[in-house]
Amino acid sequence: MRFITLVLKNPFRSRARSLLAITGIAIGIATIVTLGVITEGLKASTENTLKAGGADFTIVESNVSDMFFSKIDEEYVDKVRNVSGVEDAVGILMAVQPLDDNPYFVLIGIDPAKINMSQIKITDGRTLTDPDADEVIMGKVASENHGKGVGDTIKIKNREYRIVRIFESGDMQQDGGAFISLKKLQRIEDKEGKVTMIYVKMARNSRVEDVTDRIEKRYSDLTTIASLEDLQSVDQGLQTIDTATWAISLLAIIIGGIGVINTMIMSVFERTREIGVLKAVGWRDRRILIMILGESVVLTVIAGIVGSVLGVAAIQVLLELGMRGFIEPVYSPEIFMRAFAVALSVGVLGGLYPAYRASRLAPTEALRYE
Repeated sequence: MRFITLVLKNPFRSRARSLLAITGIAIGIATIVTLGVITEGLKASTENTLKAGGADFTIVESNVSDMFFSKIDEEYVDKVRNVSGVEDAVGILMAVQPLDDNPYFVLIGIDPAKINMSQIKITDGRTLTDPDADEVIMGKVASENHGKGVGDTIKIKNREYRIVRIFESGDMQQDGGAFISLKKLQRIEDKEGKVTMIYVKMARNSRVEDVTDRIEKRYSDLTTIASLEDLQSVDQGLQTIDTATWAISLLAIIIGGIGVINTMIMSVFERTREIGVLKAVGWRDRRILIMILGESVVLTVIAGIVGSVLGVAAIQVLLELGMRGFIEPVYSPEIFMRAFAVALSVGVLGGLYPAYRASRLAPTEALRYE
């Protein structure tokens, strides 16, 4: 019990130094958690978007860095619809416009005649009917966030659009945005004759692999996406965030490790005589080493807890600043396991040299140390 007490108390003899070390590591851990939650949220949201309306797969432009940068000629919708194994296809234009205090309000352009293919659940009002009317149907989340209902208007690029319907789909991007006539959105975005993606429903008894191969062989400038794994192979945005998360994890280990080394080596210097006394009364080198390593790990575990809390708080701040309705945070256990793995790595690597140095101190020299 005495040994455990020392391990838990010793790191906080110099509170200012320990606090600085914990703060530095916690910031790195918070960044890892924040990026991890955003990445998982983007993946979940994107996967829902890919399967919107019960689509079997989605088509985007080949060689784009991000799925939402895709620009496909609208004529491809009819071409895809005529491919063997395809039951129906609908072109979708995705855009982001500021609305009130939300800079990331999602607009989804669709042919009003195909709105039923989206399989959205009506909660109030009627559907889009006239492609040229200044009308939108708004998602339930967006309706609640902006305090809007059927009959109200929203302003997009200084033009008023009347809300004729409130819907719910279960997809965060859709529920946090609004559907609008495809032709209208093409004019707003100056993308006449263009769509972002094509949702495809297959004919009964057709195989996804056969249909997607058929489309890609016939149209080399199109890429089919049937799963999140397919998306990650073509969408550089998700890959970049993943890479950034791992790079920051490595940076946190390096910077945090240096901070822990500095904190623990100073602790060893200040406690040289004490360590000499412990060795003189029978403590072995191994026990000294474990004690110093344990103190180092205690510091970084606390930093891991603080950093995780800060990361979650940062996500809530981002949501309040305008990301609510644009992304749904996903707090998966893997994110926090990664954060604590980094914290433990920092503790072990940062405490290794000071612990070794302390264990090698000669008792006679340590006892003479002032």
